[in-house]
Amino acid sequence: MAAPSKEAFFDRLPDEVEIKNAEQLRTIVASQMKEGAPTTLSLALEGGDVQTVTLAPALAASLLEVLRLVSSGRGFRMIPVGSELTTQQAADLLNVSRPFLVKLLEEGDIPFAKTGRHRRVRAEDLFAYKEKRDAARSDALSDLARMDAEDGMV
Repeated sequence: MAAPSKEAFFDRLPDEVEIKNAEQLRTIVASQMKEGAPTTLSLALEGGDVQTVTLAPALAASLLEVLRLVSSGRGFRMIPVGSELTTQQAADLLNVSRPFLVKLLEEGDIPFAKTGRHRRVRAEDLFAYKEKRDAARSDALSDLARMDAEDGMV
């Protein structure tokens, strides 16, 4: 297998060819997906052989999400759930400033550990906080929409 000529999308955006490739593959994968069922793809290998690959539903959905990001011209970074993040990495993932994240840590909103003088945040704790924050935000927006509807503003 030949090595890729470019680095992965860690610190760069996809180019035009990669965007088109991702869109084409996204369309193919999406057309083969069925809700809650494994996705089977047949791949033509060099030399004419065909290999069939069956993807579990979660893996197919994850692949589709990556392809959606690339086909829309956006980069992405994968973070293993069990990894530890610096405060800057955690702040970047939440789209907040590092000082604001440190405030959340010190107030106990997100668990952390100290390594020497440095704070480290477990990715799974950060994702749990983000999920809770997003749910609260969604509930607040729903309440606002309901109140607007009751007041006849919508």
